[in-house]
Amino acid sequence: MGASPTPARRIPQLVLLAVALLVVAITWLQGTLGPGDLLDQLARRSIPLNQALSNGKPSLVEFYADWCEACRSMAPAMADLEKQHPEINLVMLNVDNPTWQPELQRWQVNGIPHLQLFDSKGESVGRSVGLRLNAELLSLAAALSEGRSLPDLAGVGAVSSLDDESKIGRENSINSAAAGPRSHA
Repeated sequence: MGASPTPARRIPQLVLLAVALLVVAITWLQGTLGPGDLLDQLARRSIPLNQALSNGKPSLVEFYADWCEACRSMAPAMADLEKQHPEINLVMLNVDNPTWQPELQRWQVNGIPHLQLFDSKGESVGRSVGLRLNAELLSLAAALSEGRSLPDLAGVGAVSSLDDESKIGRENSINSAAAGPRSHA
């Protein structure tokens, strides 16, 4: 007795199907259009680090992680920087990729987002640690582009010229603290 459902029973089934499809569509759109995806797009568009440091253009290198909320929320501002300052290399290095471990140690990355800033000669001129607003990123980019000193922003510092003995002492104290980019909350 396979009687077909009456029109009154069919309507709730169609509504339930429509709601399920809507939930799937919204979930898919959030996953593909959210800031996390933008972070991935920036990483895919970034040029290799060695090329960036040798092509005669200033560079901004972001150490990030996909799971880092500050990195994800900063992605739209980074995309804006990329559009407004094409004369600056934007390089994205994921701290979860073991390939970048030497760079993490070299530039003492112990929190993310960490921006390492380079002049047109590939020389490190400073760093920025922590979330940056769009205006702050554009200010950093303008300083790099024009070869000026970095703006006076909290968490931004120029690279100091320590002698080898001072560097060794500092590296040992940092290593003994077991600080690392994955240690932030």
